[in-house]
Amino acid sequence: MTRRTETLPPGYFEALYQADPDPWRFATSTYEQEKYAATLAALPDRRFASGLEIGCSIGILTRLLASRCDHLLAIDVSDTALSQARQTCANLPVTFQNRRIPAEWPTETFDLIVLSEVLYYLTAEDVRRTAELARSALQKSGLVVMVHFLGETDYPLTGEDAANIFARCSGLRQIDCKNEPLYRIDTLESPP
Repeated sequence: MTRRTETLPPGYFEALYQADPDPWRFATSTYEQEKYAATLAALPDRRFASGLEIGCSIGILTRLLASRCDHLLAIDVSDTALSQARQTCANLPVTFQNRRIPAEWPTETFDLIVLSEVLYYLTAEDVRRTAELARSALQKSGLVVMVHFLGETDYPLTGEDAANIFARCSGLRQIDCKNEPLYRIDTLESPP
């Protein structure tokens, strides 16, 4: 399989959601449900004041994260996915925005940043830039949680490579790494 050499453009994702409202079966897949539970389990038992979810898709994980955050900013590059996410998370403390990272990184700061299965869509250079921006946007004692599929794809990076580049370039302290057969969850923390 030949890897793509450029960060995947927004049109790639918009076309997927136009063709299928849930192209990865986020709402119905047992794999996704188990991964969401493991993602939430990777969070410490505390409430977050301000969270950022990058690549929120149709809002399935967003809905779960919103229960742990006073406010959550959820971003994606597909208007079609965002429309579904708004319905999925109606009446929850979530703001949705169409943004492309790293070029359109939000200006706010956060005590939780979640990057679930998004970094491998970027080139190594864009992952490096995203890591720098995340570190700058993370409040003291804030957390970054990364989730990556470990199977074979044609994306610019493997899940392992994306996670390792981000961790190395972020300057954050890795406090946990959970490896499952199909995915990996990394938890990183900013200094107190």
